[in-house]
This record gives sequence, structure tokens and C-alpha cells, in this order.
Amino acid sequence: MKKINLDTLSSQYRIFEYRALYAKVMALIEGGSIKPVKASGTNGKSPALYKEYWIIEEKQDLSGYLDELNYEIVPSISTDYYRAHIAQYIQDRPWVLLLNDYLKNNNFLTHMSENERSFDIWHREKFLKQEQGKKVLKRCGIETDVLNYYRTTEPIAYYCATRQIPQNLLVVENKDTFYSMRKCLMNNQIPGGALLDGHLGDMETSPHTICETRIGTLIYGAGKGIIAAFSDFDISGEPYMAAQDNTILYFGDLDYEGIGIYENFAAVYGERYRISVFKNAYERMLTKAERIGLESLPVTKEGQNRKIGDAFFSQFSQPQQEKIKEILEQNRYIPQEILNIADMT
Repeated sequence: MKKINLDTLSSQYRIFEYRALYAKVMALIEGGSIKPVKASGTNGKSPALYKEYWIIEEKQDLSGYLDELNYEIVPSISTDYYRAHIAQYIQDRPWVLLLNDYLKNNNFLTHMSENERSFDIWHREKFLKQEQGKKVLKRCGIETDVLNYYRTTEPIAYYCATRQIPQNLLVVENKDTFYSMRKCLMNNQIPGGALLDGHLGDMETSPHTICETRIGTLIYGAGKGIIAAFSDFDISGEPYMAAQDNTILYFGDLDYEGIGIYENFAAVYGERYRISVFKNAYERMLTKAERIGLESLPVTKEGQNRKIGDAFFSQFSQPQQEKIKEILEQNRYIPQEILNIADMT
């Protein structure tokens, strides 16, 4: 129970004449709303009043909520938690009843986005992602995957030169290189049938090349964003892009961060897709950097995570590995932009 003092009672009821206040306090005591805190002592006036009082809260009849949980909620919603925590049920009740109505009249056969499903059930598109939707589901004993929704990331920006399967899909880390390579794909055509890179075997009719490698689709990786973007690649991309026979090539800056992005990308999606480095482009970067000279390369940006493994280096010859490591150890790096469109044909 909470306490309230005499002055607060006077202010709350706007009664400042003592006889009227005394009558009000006595009525509240007789009505069972308050009772004196005798240890507080009296105010010394006549007739005397105690200085403090306990506020007696009226007990709420909860039987209606229990009956609702026991008899009106569909079996797929567990009521165990709410029957043990009625106060929480009273707070969550509007959301539980909306979920209950949805389950009575709908199913989850249609695959839809998280925000779409959220609005479909609770008429609030952010209820699942940003509000208490997941807590309500947990209290109802329902796993989120039952709702058959998918999470959306930023749409993948890509250029499709061909939808032929199998093909090479090239993920490019930076925007400038993406635009140059797109222009290269749009302009550079070779006769079909020539095997230039060893990746596509018997593929016969892909006329588009970059660095003498056939590329069917160019994807803008946006740095580390590619890892999140590929989480729903089968949704954000076209069906041909997720074909198991395709090869995904990666091309980024030749620095700790670029190498780390590739290794993380391959670690997360390597079992699902065939992923490798875009070796021809990296070799051209090294050749051009050698002509420029190590001392002319830009200094490595501060704050990069220098913990990298062998997944990237293992795809190069020993001399190439040594060249790359020398550049990194000298605190230098090669940006993708070292290659312009003239170097890509």
C-alpha cells in the first residue's frame, strides 16, 4: 500500500477549510479508501487527524480475464504465462486478442515481409521489428518462424548482362569501379564460345567480359553491406542469380578491410554459393601498382582490423602472396580505383 499525507489529501480534494477536510477524511476512512498510519501521530488540532494515511487499493476482479484466457484463446496460443501474470496480460491484452483473431481467420501460408506480416496481424507495421511484438509472441509461446515472414535489407544494386545459367556474378566493393565495370560490360563484347577463365566450362553464349573473364551479372557490394544484403539474396535478387551452378567472384580494395570483407563473405555464404576472388582483376592491380612503385601507393587508412586469415591469400601464387603481404606490411594499400575502364577490357 502507498502512503499519503494530510497536506496532499487537502490539495488533492481542494479542501482547505479544516472542518470540511476533517469530514472528508472521516468519510474516506469509513468508505475503506484510506486508513490512518498511527505511527505518524496526530496534527494537534481538534478534532485531531493523523498526519499520514495508507491508501487502500480496491481489489480488481480478475475472473473475467482468467475465463477469457481459459475459454476464448485459440489452442495455438499458450496461455500459461499470462494466467500466471495477469497484470501483464491486462497490459498485452489488445495485442494478444488481435493475434487470437488473426489465428482464427487466417494462416501463414503466404510468405511476406516482416513489416507486412506485422501490419497484417496488429495493424502496426513496426510492431514486430521495433515494438513489443516479439515479446508478445514469446509470452504466447509462438516462435517467430511460424509467422512465415522474411526480413528485408537494402535492395542489391546490380547490372544484368545475361540471365544465362551457369554464369559468373561479380561483387564489386566500391561504387566507382561498379560504374566503370558496368560500362565495360555494356560496351565490350567477344564472340561466344571462347573459354577465357576456366570458371564456366561448357558455357557458350556469354559475350560480356571484364579483365578477360566472362561476367554475367555485376553486383554493387557497398563495402561490408554485401554480407547483410546476401542474407535474403534469393528474395532481393532474380531467381537466376541464386542458381547453385553459378560462381560468385569478389573484387575489393587490396587492403586489410577489403581482404576481411571477402573472408567474412566467404565464411558466411561459402557453403551455399561457390565464392572466390576475382583473381584476374587483382593481378592487374598488382601489375599496375608495381609500375607505379610501392612508395607511390596510398597509406593504409587508420582503424582497419588487421586480423585476416588465409582464405584470400591461398588463391594466389606464392610470389603474388609475397607481393601483397609486402604492400600491407609497408602500411600501403591498392584501391580498386587503380583500375580504370581502359584496364578492364
